[in-house]
This record gives sequence, C-alpha cells and structure tokens, in this order.
Amino acid sequence: MGPGGQPDLQHLMQQAMNIQEQLASAQAELAEAEVTGTAGGGLVRVTMSGGGEVTAVKIDPTAVDPSDVETLEDMVLAAVHAAAQEQRRLAEEKLGPLTAGLPEAGGGLPGLPGF
Repeated sequence: MGPGGQPDLQHLMQQAMNIQEQLASAQAELAEAEVTGTAGGGLVRVTMSGGGEVTAVKIDPTAVDPSDVETLEDMVLAAVHAAAQEQRRLAEEKLGPLTAGLPEAGGGLPGLPGF
C-alpha cells in the first residue's frame, strides 16, 4: 500500500506486467502442444492443437463397415469430444494458475475501476 492506504500503482503495474509475460509464455506453450482423443478402443484417433484446432483424424481400417457408417460417425464424434476435453484440461493446467482470482471481463481490478 502506498501513502494514505492507496494501492501502490507502480507495484501493481509491475505485477500486471509479470502476469502478462507469464500468460504469453503459457499461451505459447499451449499453442505448441498437441492432445489426442480416442474412441472405439483406439480405432479412431483425433489429434488437436493446444489452441483447439483439429490437426489429424486417424481411422483404423477395421472400423470401416460400409453397412454401419453411423457407428463410425459416432466414434469420430466421440474422439473429437475426447480431444476437446483434453485440450480444455491442458489449457486450464497452463493458464488457470495465471488467471485465478482475476476479475471477469469488464469487472476491472479491485479498487481500480476501469482497469
């Protein structure tokens, strides 16, 4: 705290800059990461970037049954969901500690409206 119980703005700005640097580093790590979701006991594999972009879909030939396309579609969808869940988990792991306790968008910093 500064004089008169006011927040030390220089200290707050330094903290904000440190968090911003850590956040940028975590985002870069996340962007380079890949996660995989599987379904059908591994017959369908979906690879997704840490940013949430699907980068590959692999389907074991034994999963392809022309008379039962619906099951294959369900397995692809399940693998996409599994990859997305893993991507969200990874994002929370990388970014969660840096954003914990920060105000929601538009809320401002405590004691500093508009920041």
